[in-house]
Amino acid sequence: MQLTEDELDFLTGVLDLARAGEHRELERMLDAGVPVNLTGGAGDSLLILAAYHDRLETVQLLLARGADTGRVNDRGQTALGAAVFRRSEPVVRALLASGADPWLGRQSAYAVAAIFDLDDMRAILDAPSA
Repeated sequence: MQLTEDELDFLTGVLDLARAGEHRELERMLDAGVPVNLTGGAGDSLLILAAYHDRLETVQLLLARGADTGRVNDRGQTALGAAVFRRSEPVVRALLASGADPWLGRQSAYAVAAIFDLDDMRAILDAPSA
């Protein structure tokens, strides 16, 4: 199925809402039927984009709506790995509380913490009740 230019623009706009942390507008889109696991061309889900851009309220919204914490983009990254990379403790904790797997993906959260010497993030990942 080939999408029209207008449809592609709409979907790009929805992905941009996650990037920008426009959680209220994104919530309206989800209420209107946009899939919570909408994914862009590089495999980035709404949750991955929100986590990478440190948008806690948007992450919380998506998690409450059932976003898949196990989505892996085309580069082997997850929302949790993105949050670790950004050193966003609140987003990391929210994702872990929702069952995100710190070992998932080629660039797992643990791998990101190790590569960038993020001992503070490693400590959160290691905490029994993060």
